[in-house]
Amino acid sequence: MSHAVAEIIPPPAAPDAGPTSFHPVERQVYRDGMARLAAAVNIITSTGEDGWCGFTASAVSSVTDSPPTLLVCVNRTVQAHKAISTSGVLCVNTVAGPQEGLAMTFAGAGGNKDMKQRFAGGSWTELVTGAPVLAGSIVSFDCRVTNVSTIGTHDVFFCEVLAVCGGEGATGGEALVYFDRKFHAVS
Repeated sequence: MSHAVAEIIPPPAAPDAGPTSFHPVERQVYRDGMARLAAAVNIITSTGEDGWCGFTASAVSSVTDSPPTLLVCVNRTVQAHKAISTSGVLCVNTVAGPQEGLAMTFAGAGGNKDMKQRFAGGSWTELVTGAPVLAGSIVSFDCRVTNVSTIGTHDVFFCEVLAVCGGEGATGGEALVYFDRKFHAVS
């Protein structure tokens, strides 16, 4: 009877995992990779001492359902940043396919920074916080900011959801996603 003897091979030595061992990818490599990550298109709105303000964003994600919380990443140079920081409220309006033009307007297409002109292109209501809610959106989440974290050029706003408007009037049942640096309507 022959007995096999297992050879014990120690694992390879771990490389120095100190904080200086790793380096982030180059900015353009990261941006090119992110262009391949499809994301919902949202118009983030708020209200402040200068009135309503908003911008188009895809950096929105669910955090938890207990308490119901979203995170919204906002570049600190965006006009709406001050209003969100000061008022502590925002609304995430997930854009329907036929609202692509409005999403472009809120993205600043043509250099439009005039908030009254931006809001003139849609129909708006309010829920709990006073932040504008887009009629016909796929869904709108009316939120209060509960925490903020600063990372690089952006602030990450953690937002407790106080009300949800289900988008009963959304046209065509299409959502708008951003992929490969373009908008795409999906059913």
